[in-house]
Amino acid sequence: MQQYQRWLEKAATNEEIFQELNAIAGRREEIEDRFYRELEFGTGGLRGVLGAGTNRMNVYTVGKATQGLSNYLKRSFAQPSVAIGFDSRIHSDLFAQTAASVFAANGVAVYLYPRLMPTPALSFAVRDLRCSGGVVITASHNPAKYNGYKVYGPDGCQITTEAAKAIQQEIDGVDPFDDVRSMDFDAALAQGHITYIGEDTVSRYLAAVGTASVLPEGIDKHVSIVYTPLNGTGLSCVPRCLKEHGFTQLIMPEEQDHPDGHFPTCPYPNPEIREALEVGLRLAQSTKSDLLLATDPDCDRVGAAVRDGEEYALITGNEMGMLLFDFICQMRIANGTMPKNPVAVKTIVTTPMAAWLAQHYGVELIDVLTGFKFIGEQIGLLEKKNEADRYIFGFEESYGYLSGSFVRDKDAVNASLLICEMFAWYRAQGKSLVDVLRELYSQYGYYQSRLLSFAFDGAEGFAAMQRFMGGLREKPPVRILNLEVTAVGDYLHSFIQHADGCRETIALPASNVLRFWLKGGSQIVVRPSGTEPKLKVYVTTVADTRQASSELAARLADDFEERIHGKGESSASGCDKQG
Repeated sequence: MQQYQRWLEKAATNEEIFQELNAIAGRREEIEDRFYRELEFGTGGLRGVLGAGTNRMNVYTVGKATQGLSNYLKRSFAQPSVAIGFDSRIHSDLFAQTAASVFAANGVAVYLYPRLMPTPALSFAVRDLRCSGGVVITASHNPAKYNGYKVYGPDGCQITTEAAKAIQQEIDGVDPFDDVRSMDFDAALAQGHITYIGEDTVSRYLAAVGTASVLPEGIDKHVSIVYTPLNGTGLSCVPRCLKEHGFTQLIMPEEQDHPDGHFPTCPYPNPEIREALEVGLRLAQSTKSDLLLATDPDCDRVGAAVRDGEEYALITGNEMGMLLFDFICQMRIANGTMPKNPVAVKTIVTTPMAAWLAQHYGVELIDVLTGFKFIGEQIGLLEKKNEADRYIFGFEESYGYLSGSFVRDKDAVNASLLICEMFAWYRAQGKSLVDVLRELYSQYGYYQSRLLSFAFDGAEGFAAMQRFMGGLREKPPVRILNLEVTAVGDYLHSFIQHADGCRETIALPASNVLRFWLKGGSQIVVRPSGTEPKLKVYVTTVADTRQASSELAARLADDFEERIHGKGESSASGCDKQG
């Protein structure tokens, strides 16, 4: 309540914030939710609901974070500089200008994209302009009420855990009203403290994406494609990239071909879910197009569907990852560009099927924690050894892919081009992507995955989520359904405990993740989201048939839902299943 009263006083000059605070007067639960904590700054930066309060995204929380980041950059670099990008979300342009004004007032040189650009283009700009860091204003695929503040290091990767802790310490010492230094945006621009990023940088980015092309000459590229940017930043680069590489039969749905942070036809703009693709699917069906592509609002992830008879088959993130991995290996071998000792990288929640494919092609497969920043980190480690050319592909189950070292984050512009090339290659052989998937499954086993997401809103929900993870960690199950748990991985305490008593060390950074290996090859991973108040459960199964694998995945998913909502030491309350 003290925080609430202080904000009423200090934010009186900001009409939007002041009116919102007045509107909740006397509503204690609403006030508590807005002020019971500050938005937590982590390796993904900030992410939260738009609105007034310390637990919301607004100009004051953005200013506070930027002042803390400025302090960190000035301590770490003699002449600090930062690149800034933003997406189509509500207030994204305002937050980008707010951050730029604070950086400028603190003597940090600013390079700002003057228009909407994909997140990977920001990662590219950080390295291209030799900046000390980067910021992109985005909440990725979240609903319209969210926005976020993602921070990058000088290597173009999202910041490390150590850097996030150091920046958080700086932010903790900043009062959002009294300690934030800022200057007028237009004045900073006129005085050269802020410089707009030019089209030459965009052209260099798209040229770099083009270097990842693997399709041989002579393949027919007359593929009819429906592309939707879901009212986001993909519009800036994806159509241009595809057309420059010969994929000119491109149409976009009118409802989603322009920036709109309210996402009126797509309330949850996540290409992982069918609802986000409905507008694009209708256009594909009416035009009998071959392929549908949909990028999320900041264009770092892409979903796809392909015509399969009269219907359209949606391809999951794991499936597309396997298709692209296999295609890249085939093409690099055929083109004579497969490096010596090639490397691919995936996250621990991504399909284990990748290990079999890597073995088939002689590729070293590295497992990393969830988050594409860890894949980018592996590229950086290879680069330090002058071995960046060994990297051929990185992917995660949540529709993120990257086939080159030119950026250090997942890149839906790069992935969209590769998907179109792959489609054209197989069509020339008389195959669809569905046909190729069936071939891969028959060769390596029918792997199926399910993702469950449970929301834990407010202070009570957050505490319930922590209790559930604590109970699961202290007393892990020895059987799930009728399957023996052969090993439990505790990534927070960096060990794997096998059922036979053996224990091995996990050589990864500590993270609040639990992993259960089941007899027969299935796996379950449980982790709180790093950017939202959610608990995520990843179920992966394998069987001799797709039906058997799918049925087992459904049963395991039901079992874990019962564990969360049901009785017992590991159960949690105050949560809402979202998918």
